[in-house]
Amino acid sequence: MTLYKLNRVLHRDLGYFCVALVLVYSISGIALNHRKDWNPNYTIQNREFTYPKALNGTATDMNQIHEILTMAGEQSNYKNHYFPKSDRLAIFVNGGNIRVDLSDGTCTLETIRKRPLFFEVNFLHYNPGVMWTWFADVFCVMLVFLAISGLFIVRGGNGLKWRGTVFMTLGIAASVLLSIYYMNC
Repeated sequence: MTLYKLNRVLHRDLGYFCVALVLVYSISGIALNHRKDWNPNYTIQNREFTYPKALNGTATDMNQIHEILTMAGEQSNYKNHYFPKSDRLAIFVNGGNIRVDLSDGTCTLETIRKRPLFFEVNFLHYNPGVMWTWFADVFCVMLVFLAISGLFIVRGGNGLKWRGTVFMTLGIAASVLLSIYYMNC
């Protein structure tokens, strides 16, 4: 087996192995890059309703709390409650909370749910432990190998002799220019 053929075989097989990890890091990387635009880990929904009985800014009893929970559809999810202010009630439920304005009976149910797929891949992107650190380090070494071995896959004018060199130079230039731009901002 020639060095050229060995390079192609290793590049192909490691490439197949790395596909899933590239997808994990790519999907979570895009999601985490846009944290200012959305919450990549959770969906948070608010629904408002009004408790019809007069509370008149007074502390509520457990019967009223159960009625509020029933109106919110959370009667079986009660965890705890407290009064952060004299005219506010916070009721904690599994997966969220209900905020009650005791002065006018306005209630807001806030539910928090894990965003499917994104929560799990973002968890890995945040580096959950030592084993993942080692696994990710090995993955990075494989990516370095794939990058370098990929340079020698195509021969001739479409390889490093012309086209490959042009695109590699453009990639390096883009990285350097963006680094200079962000360092001077």
